[in-house]
Amino acid sequence: MPEIVKITECPRDAMQGIKPFIPTEDKVRYLNALLRCGFDILDFGSFVSAKAIPQMRDTAEVLSQLDLSDTETRLLAIIGNLRGAEDACKHPEISYLGFPFSISPTFLERNIKSTIEQSFDMVKQMLSLCQKHSKSLRVYISMAFGNPYGDDWSAEILLHWIDQLHWAGVRHIVLADTTNEGEADTMGSVLQTIVPNYGEVEFGLHLHNKSSDWKQKIAAAYQAGCRHYDGVLHGLGGCPMAGPELVGNIRTTDLLYFFDNQQANTGIEWPRVEKARQIAEQILP
Repeated sequence: MPEIVKITECPRDAMQGIKPFIPTEDKVRYLNALLRCGFDILDFGSFVSAKAIPQMRDTAEVLSQLDLSDTETRLLAIIGNLRGAEDACKHPEISYLGFPFSISPTFLERNIKSTIEQSFDMVKQMLSLCQKHSKSLRVYISMAFGNPYGDDWSAEILLHWIDQLHWAGVRHIVLADTTNEGEADTMGSVLQTIVPNYGEVEFGLHLHNKSSDWKQKIAAAYQAGCRHYDGVLHGLGGCPMAGPELVGNIRTTDLLYFFDNQQANTGIEWPRVEKARQIAEQILP
């Protein structure tokens, strides 16, 4: 039987850094097309400060217009604090809350005005909220493989916080290379350590990429047992809080070609992906 690989499509990550406001009806049209492609999860919007991320100020309105009648794709919303988590929990259509934890103190301060210890405390409170509202918490470890700020990084620091998150009860952890700092060997080594030792945790990989070594990174992660990957259809995106340069996401189509060559089963329907890509070209700059 072919290996099953899950793909999360992240249009929210693509749109959040675009300054001209994308009309709500265009977002809805694009997201509804993505919901028909067969992705495991759709990172569709965020409940964060409209002042910080003005592009996402219509997330609740977008959500109310999505057609979920014929899709198995589950919705994920990014939240940056407890208030955002509470807002997201009001919507039964949302299955996952995504929280940008980080092992870089500088990034946490820039992104959500928090320390590592405060963020970890928020994780524990968010887990309680998710349990109460029948949702799952997907914790992103931003700057998982290094950072551009000079903050201390080592595999030991990363493994320590993975262990702490597991101890707290997190069962969905995504390692995010937010500014393309990581190397393929490091990613493979870390995943070889954690995948067999935390069997109840689903680990994912969220790569931002500005070089040609993405294939080596995905291959190393796949060989290490990682079976869940994030992508963006056209490769746009990046965190506006990370720095002046937005480092684009890995292209979903590159992921799909890679796993097709591995004869893995992603469940993605290529004709519908092409239709969604055409809509993206119409609405995104």
